[in-house]
Amino acid sequence: MRLPLSLLAALTPAAAVAEAFQRPIPQPQTAQAEISYFVASLLLLMALVAVQWLISRR
Repeated sequence: MRLPLSLLAALTPAAAVAEAFQRPIPQPQTAQAEISYFVASLLLLMALVAVQWLISRR
């Protein structure tokens, strides 16, 4: 009984060894992402202009 438990205790840390970290490879930006970013930028700019217009009327 003692031998199997000692073998199990000796072999368990070998199974728990983690792999080396592999950095993710960044993907290129797609045309759809560029269009979405451009539209979002325009909407933000329009919102800022609208806020400025509302504040200046006051």
